[in-house]
Amino acid sequence: MAGVCIVAARRTVLGRFLGKLRDASPVDLACAAARPALDGLDASAIDQVIVGNVLGAGQGMNIARQVGVRVGLPPEVPAFTVNMMCGSGLQAVRLAAQAIRAGEARAILCGGTESMSGSPYLVPRARQGLKLGDAAMVDSILRDGLIDAFDGRHMGVLVEAMAASRGIGRRRQDEWAVRSQSRCAAAEASGAFNDERVPLDGLDVDEHPRPGATLDGLARLGGAFSPDGSVTAGNASGINDGAAMLLLADRDFARRESWPILCEWVDSTAVGCEPASMGLGPVYALRRLCERGRFDLAECDMIEINEAFAAQVLACLQDLGVDEGSVNRCGGAIALGHPIGASGARLVVHAAHRIRRGAARRAAVGLCVGGGMGVAALLRSPD
Repeated sequence: MAGVCIVAARRTVLGRFLGKLRDASPVDLACAAARPALDGLDASAIDQVIVGNVLGAGQGMNIARQVGVRVGLPPEVPAFTVNMMCGSGLQAVRLAAQAIRAGEARAILCGGTESMSGSPYLVPRARQGLKLGDAAMVDSILRDGLIDAFDGRHMGVLVEAMAASRGIGRRRQDEWAVRSQSRCAAAEASGAFNDERVPLDGLDVDEHPRPGATLDGLARLGGAFSPDGSVTAGNASGINDGAAMLLLADRDFARRESWPILCEWVDSTAVGCEPASMGLGPVYALRRLCERGRFDLAECDMIEINEAFAAQVLACLQDLGVDEGSVNRCGGAIALGHPIGASGARLVVHAAHRIRRGAARRAAVGLCVGGGMGVAALLRSPD
């Protein structure tokens, strides 16, 4: 089977909900990330486009196809859009790697995009005609992105129950949130995001971080899902806009073309679990990844677990038993934000650049997925 490598990886700045990127469509966002990723590379060598997206209602036919055409790829290049909830962006990259490894493609443009600000309200039954009485609009962010389809509970309510059952209290969650914000601020100050990030619509830095967050400030916030709850707006990820796009290639082909190699794609996996236990998805996915590769997670000097909620990450760390110091060294989604269809690809973009700069040699990334799933991937230095 062909070896797979990442030759380009960029992400947009991440926008706050209804912030400066509110008017950018998911196609706009993906194109903004894809164009610099393709800069200087032969677009005629790209065989396919795969893009993850969750909130696609009203965004036009096949977001991935729109992206491919708008960035100037030949019309003969096929494209498809993937919805695996919060795992969509990483699943798109996984599918690209699998196609290349199977010999079906030489190079694939892939990633994820989400405009949560642009997600519409829905009017159920309007097509049949609303003959009498009131009609309620449905928020597609909640219906299609944040509420469990099986029991109707918000993802945050599921995590609230997990935190209570595992003894993960409010202060511990707030401590993790402050950690995320402070590490993100330190990474920003050091320029750690500069090579991966693309400015857009007058926004040069990520809009969601709150570098001045303190334990005292977070303690003043009320529960997001119940008055006495431990999950708050301060220790959970945001609702955000952004995209991350990568170019994956057959390693031998990339070398023949003299393309730069940021890192090698080693392996990936996706697993299912009980829907109510979706927060533990990264545990199950990372464990299976380790079993497949016959390695210990502690051998990775970089571990990225998407911070949907502080309690969810802390629960994963309880089960994984890894050193917290190696996890989310530059902060996570609590600080940066969580544009749900893009976050998996963003983690891969970040890991690829950390490896390229020599800040890591072996990186594992994992995400929880609404509906009860987990997805994970392993990258390594090409040296």
